[in-house]
Amino acid sequence: MSMLPLTHNADSFAYRPERLPDGFSHGNESWGWLLDPAWRARTALQSDAAIGALDAALAVQGAGLAQFKDIGNMSIEEIDVLADILVRKQKEGHFAAFWSDDEEAAQLMLSPSIDIQSLWSPTLMRLHRAGVKYRLAVPREGYRAWFGGLSLSRHAQGPVLDAAYAYLNWWLSGWPGAVMARQGYYIGNPARTRDHLSSAEWDYWYAGLPAREELPGSDGLPLIDIGDVRDGGSYEQRMGHIAVWNSVMDEHNYLVRRWGDFMRARSV
Repeated sequence: MSMLPLTHNADSFAYRPERLPDGFSHGNESWGWLLDPAWRARTALQSDAAIGALDAALAVQGAGLAQFKDIGNMSIEEIDVLADILVRKQKEGHFAAFWSDDEEAAQLMLSPSIDIQSLWSPTLMRLHRAGVKYRLAVPREGYRAWFGGLSLSRHAQGPVLDAAYAYLNWWLSGWPGAVMARQGYYIGNPARTRDHLSSAEWDYWYAGLPAREELPGSDGLPLIDIGDVRDGGSYEQRMGHIAVWNSVMDEHNYLVRRWGDFMRARSV
């Protein structure tokens, strides 16, 4: 077994709807918004090349600045095109900040200086609890999807191997999937997870229906209000609207070097 597939999701970007520039509407959301001059100096991106570069590439395509043959596995020449565009944007002062974890992402979105940024689901839950008005975009181009899992070391033997398999089975037991669901994540075996969610929770997180009662977060405290609807709809709607699956590109090392050029660029 190379990997046990577990958590997965469809990510995009979030924005503050009350700060939406003139001419923009939630019915025409696009990754290109992340590079639109209307958001200049009020945009934040994820700083890791393996993830942030895909968000940026989707933005470049959405803005009509370039097209990539295979956006999930770009060539050296395409990486150069992407990096050059981003460096130019950075020197123009387009990006206000970069984040590396949920805490940084949450603080940026809670601040008055950021109106739009790429975002992960746990950060959205923090904004939700803080009472911040936000919208997770449903880009017309599709989401950036990802899948994570667990692997076993080939050196594991005897009791260690048995314990490792027990841990994998625990992840498939249903309860962990319910905890993940309350953060906005999906799990590889939702049928077992459903047994550990109330029918109202299942309808909200997986079926995309309005919450018919107050729902808890992963910490057990109230999170979702009655009537709230998950942005993007049901599992089938969200996972059926994918632009690219996040994976390591063949030229990942080169991508990291050029992404570093972008990170080091400064506005002039």
